[in-house]
Amino acid sequence: MNTLTIDIRKAEPRDASAIAEVHQEAWRGAYSGIIPHRTLISMINRRGPDWWANAIRRAATVLVIEIGGTIAGYATIGKNRARELRQQGEIYELYLRPEYQGIGLGSRLFKAAKARLADHGLRGLVVWALEDNQNALAFYAGNGGRDIAEGVEVFEQKALKKVAFVWN
Repeated sequence: MNTLTIDIRKAEPRDASAIAEVHQEAWRGAYSGIIPHRTLISMINRRGPDWWANAIRRAATVLVIEIGGTIAGYATIGKNRARELRQQGEIYELYLRPEYQGIGLGSRLFKAAKARLADHGLRGLVVWALEDNQNALAFYAGNGGRDIAEGVEVFEQKALKKVAFVWN
């Protein structure tokens, strides 16, 4: 019998190519038909392996979930950027490759990211999600998030609502 290991750890520069692949696959799956195509492709292309390697080397905290040696997803975390919200921590991004979605791995990565923020002394957590990304809204609500604020992101003159979920 084979044992499949699932590990959540801080990303290392050697993970940059795999994270770039996850980013591309997850963003295409999540945002195709929501973010205008040209803008979406441009956003994806800006975040290649070099971009991720630099992000990992800088002070950015990037976590990965690794399954049997394959990077299946990532989360980027840090201080809350929205001054009007009192939560101190923020998950900036949390994405999985499409084939790893829906089996509980996102929840495991979310809990690990939340714990890491708490370990850094950041009380409370906020996550923003585009309102048209129904999978994300269901995920964060299902993990106990409360929808408390709205904002807007503009892509090619297309205004998209975003929702803030919080945990105290």
